[in-house]
Amino acid sequence: MPMTKILLVDDDVELVDLLKAYLEQEGFDVTAANNGEEGIAEALSGRHDVAVLDVMMPRMNGIEVLKCIRASSRMPVLMLTARGDDMDRIVGLELGADDYVPKPCTPRELVARIRAILRRTQPSFSVEEPLTPLAASQLTMWPEQRRAEWAGRPLDFTSTEFNLLEVLVRNAGRTVSKTVLSEQGLGRSLARFDRSIDVHLSSIRHKLGTLEDGRSCIQTVFRQGYQFIKE
Repeated sequence: MPMTKILLVDDDVELVDLLKAYLEQEGFDVTAANNGEEGIAEALSGRHDVAVLDVMMPRMNGIEVLKCIRASSRMPVLMLTARGDDMDRIVGLELGADDYVPKPCTPRELVARIRAILRRTQPSFSVEEPLTPLAASQLTMWPEQRRAEWAGRPLDFTSTEFNLLEVLVRNAGRTVSKTVLSEQGLGRSLARFDRSIDVHLSSIRHKLGTLEDGRSCIQTVFRQGYQFIKE
């Protein structure tokens, strides 16, 4: 089985060396880029499965790099953000980052987050199994192919957006708590004051558009969670 290829984009050479060594011990194939321009070129090469991208870099920062990556690639991107800097996290998530880890972080935590993303973006299935779609309202999803359509119109989701929407559609007509969405969609426990779910769902709603009556098919249930309308 081929090794999972990780791209590390960070100007902190010492930290990159530390994370690279740890990730390689965990069985990953790691490539490092120490500036934004090099990171974009590597990310768009198609050689990597996941990118780990630092926000604070000189010349071209991580937000700018993410914007360039998302213009033509849906590869999973994990952002490294300054602890307590909520604005960078929210902007990153709005631009299509899949998750974030506050710095300083432990290599063990980073590996756990990467594996959580991989579990959701690289589902294992047999080529002999029928591809059974999920359907609710005008939405159809093929989880095995990571593909979705609304009334026959192809939809372009990031890996995390697809994960969260899949959880909601599998529970269409029922309220799903943010705790469950975080555990099943992000692969991690919900942290206090974490707005990741809200930001991702805002993007999903925008991409889905509205129903004929003007409502979103994803409804907020006050103090309980979210519900995908079952029609």
